[in-house]
Amino acid sequence: MADLSNEGAHLSAGIDLSQFFQVFFEEAGENLDSMEQMLLGLDITQADDEELNAIFRCAHSVKGGAATFGFNDVAELTHEMETLLDKLRRHELTPTAPMVDVLLASGDALKAQLARHQGNGAAPIDTRDLLVSIRAMASGQAAPAPAAPAPAVAVAAAASPAPAPVVGNGKPLPRSLELTVGPLEDTALADNLVDLFKEITDLGTIEPLDAGKPADGMRRFKVLTATSDNDLLDLFTFHVAREHVRLAPLGAGYGFHEGAPGAPAAEAAAPAADPGYGFFDDAPGAPGAPAAAAAAAAQAPAAAPAAAPVRAAAPKAEKAAAESSTLRVSVDKVDQLINLVGELVITQAMLAQNSKDVDTALYQQLASGMADLERNTRDLQEAVMSIRMIPMSLVFSRFPRMLRDLAGKLGKKVELVQVGEATELDKGLVEKITDPLTHLVRNSCDHGIEMPAERLAKGKPETGTITLIASHQGGSIVIEVRDDGKGLNRAKLLSKARERGLDAPDSMTDQEVYGLIFAPGFSTADQVTDVSGRGVGMDVVKKNITALGGTVEIDSAEGYGMTVRVRLPLTLAIMDGMSVGVGEECYILPLSSVVESFQVQPGMIKTIGGSGRVVEVRDEYMPVVDLERVFDVPRFDFEHVSNIMVVVEAEGGRVALLVDELLGQQQVVVKNLESNYRKVDDVSGATIMGDGRVALILDIGSLVRRSRH
Repeated sequence: MADLSNEGAHLSAGIDLSQFFQVFFEEAGENLDSMEQMLLGLDITQADDEELNAIFRCAHSVKGGAATFGFNDVAELTHEMETLLDKLRRHELTPTAPMVDVLLASGDALKAQLARHQGNGAAPIDTRDLLVSIRAMASGQAAPAPAAPAPAVAVAAAASPAPAPVVGNGKPLPRSLELTVGPLEDTALADNLVDLFKEITDLGTIEPLDAGKPADGMRRFKVLTATSDNDLLDLFTFHVAREHVRLAPLGAGYGFHEGAPGAPAAEAAAPAADPGYGFFDDAPGAPGAPAAAAAAAAQAPAAAPAAAPVRAAAPKAEKAAAESSTLRVSVDKVDQLINLVGELVITQAMLAQNSKDVDTALYQQLASGMADLERNTRDLQEAVMSIRMIPMSLVFSRFPRMLRDLAGKLGKKVELVQVGEATELDKGLVEKITDPLTHLVRNSCDHGIEMPAERLAKGKPETGTITLIASHQGGSIVIEVRDDGKGLNRAKLLSKARERGLDAPDSMTDQEVYGLIFAPGFSTADQVTDVSGRGVGMDVVKKNITALGGTVEIDSAEGYGMTVRVRLPLTLAIMDGMSVGVGEECYILPLSSVVESFQVQPGMIKTIGGSGRVVEVRDEYMPVVDLERVFDVPRFDFEHVSNIMVVVEAEGGRVALLVDELLGQQQVVVKNLESNYRKVDDVSGATIMGDGRVALILDIGSLVRRSRH
């Protein structure tokens, strides 16, 4: 068998393979994610053939690309995984939980290897133990394979567990193949394959069988090579689409066909020149193909070659149509587009501001055009923002594996239920909410779900349930993490809080008691383990969620379970805001934080402690924050007294902001003040108003904390 690493070196002399690396890494990541999800959902007591075939195809796709690009460590590990999976899908072995564990661990190792090849600077991954485990499992119930020297780079095992025939020096036997290419609109493309064989000296020889004259857009060649079919197909696809390339044997002893050394009985009936040869998804005998189709093919070995493209191309056309409906675009390009739309929104606001005094009777067409521009700008803004929206399933998909490992470590039985995975959230928020949600799910498994024996003693099923729910509510997304475990113990929380010196009177409401778990260093664990107990986590969860403009609430019923509810804005790029005026300055309040506004009447504001001020609103006293003093707003009308208050809410507290006037409500484009200027206390960002002025967006959480101190 030709050494693929050498082939890659020869090939790169004519083609710069690095231009395809990013596509390979993305597709390999998707295949590994799919494989992990299917392994987690695999019923080992009654494994579905199609699932096993699909898992095999994922590993095979990764291995083929890795071998082509010269990532030998990835190819070696996936080759061994492929061998084990091949025996599972052929029912030569029965799947077991340890096999699933090893395959999952191998998937993790492959992700680490791919990350290293992408240039993260990590050290090479040691996979020797995994390789030994996989090989032991693959040979445990199968007849020992004939000894043969291992190739320099692991290559496709195709569909047989037996090695390819070799000669005395350990090299694979060359064999003759018929290569059919087409149908092609430009048949000259097939000549690229001839150049490929000339360029890679140890690939073999190729000569036309049709004297260079195509028939019906089809070209046919005779190939003499020792390279495996899958490796050839992987190389050919640099020039011709894979569904347009077919290989068939010309002589005895080839590959895994009837009469070939080491040919498996399951494929002995496959016709020598079957159009589906090469393990396409729809090929008789290919992974997932119905047995009846293979039997039908065996009964008709003399099928006309002209029918081949029809049988193989139909599903491929559907797949191509599905793939063409999506487009990979760099996140940087999407961010640039969002920024440009933001500038367009600002420009439209400026035009609207400058044209509001125009007499619409005289300039009716201008007024109509401005109305159309406003409507189209908002539609464009919503359409562009939707590009950044991705489903919550991207976050939820990582939890089944994590829970499986954690429950196994803790000796618990846990079932994960996911609701609303299609609910969409801004990509920037998804990346930042993943870690807090991960901690909440781990917390539910560790602290909430009881041990199986304890659950049975309480009359509960021994398997606990953790439910993840995502839904839209108004302009926000709400994510809930529920469990049917033991819930929070009020007395234990109060006791732990007092041990740590926290102020925890018995008069606290349940919500206030539950909120104690967000205190830094607070933990209800009786002992420290490698899972929890150090009091680091829930305070970070709340801090991170608050930094995103969100809130977190806890609801619990002792003995029945607990719910943690996280509420987040849908996006961080554009927000609904209320603009208020203080002196000559304009400030933006996030509309989601605004509770109400009212005019101040004489006697409503009380002074306490010499400098602090509070206002009474419906028998409730709340701190007064004078924005003029907070931001040192210059004032020239010294006689003016601010008499409007806006009540805002954040982090479970309310404050009343003293302002001069309410200017209006509109959508604003959020600009990062820290990256463009510097960090400013009590300010979360900035925006540009319709008249061109810069308005600061206030950090309501910071103002609430200021009032507490």
